Amino acid sequence: MRVKICGITNIEDALDAIEAGADALGFVFYPKSPRYIEPLVAKKIIEQLPPFVQAVGLFVNISSAQVDFIAKMVKLDIVQIHFEPDEYFYRTLQTKHIKVVRAKSKEDILKYDDQYRIIDAFVESYGGEGKRINIEWFKGVDCSKIILAGGLDATNIQELQEFNFYALDVSSGVEKSKGLKDKQKIIEFIDTANELYR
Repeated sequence: MRVKICGITNIEDALDAIEAGADALGFVFYPKSPRYIEPLVAKKIIEQLPPFVQAVGLFVNISSAQVDFIAKMVKLDIVQIHFEPDEYFYRTLQTKHIKVVRAKSKEDILKYDDQYRIIDAFVESYGGEGKRINIEWFKGVDCSKIILAGGLDATNIQELQEFNFYALDVSSGVEKSKGLKDKQKIIEFIDTANELYR
C-alpha cells in the first residue's frame, strides 16, 4: 500500500518517514495551516531526499502562476490542489497535479472518478483536523484511483481492507503535536497498511 506522510516541517521527520517506508512526503504551502512550511525551508529538505520518494506540495487559494513558481523553485514532483479553482486555473497550471475532493456527501466522492484524486473529509480549515470520512460511502465504489485522507491512524485503517484504495494520506494521525511527527506512529501506520494490503 502506498503511503504519503503529509505536513512535513523538518528534515528529521522527513527522514524518519522515509526510513519507515513512506512513498511520498507532503509539504503544506498554506500560511494559515499550523503545518505551513516556508518554500525555501522545504527546498532544503527536498534536496536531501533519496531518489524514488515523491515530494508533494499542498496549495490553497492561490493562482496557477504562484503554484508553478513555488513548485519549480522547491522542485516538487506533484502538487495537490486543496481548493476548487476555476477552469482557467487548470488550463494554465503547468505542474503535474492532483485534485482534492473535500467530501460532504457520498455524491462528492464520485467527482473526477476518471482521475486519480485525494478524497478528504470536509473541514473549514482545509484538512489536518483528524476528521474522518464516512467509510460506508465507499461501498460499491471503485476506489482504485482514490487516495484516502482524513482522520486516518494505525488503529482505524484496518477497516479499509475491503476497499481497493490506491494510497493512504496521513498527517495528524502520526503526530505528537501539530507539525511534529511521532516516529513510532509513522512506523506503526506504514507497517499496518502494508500488512493489510499485501
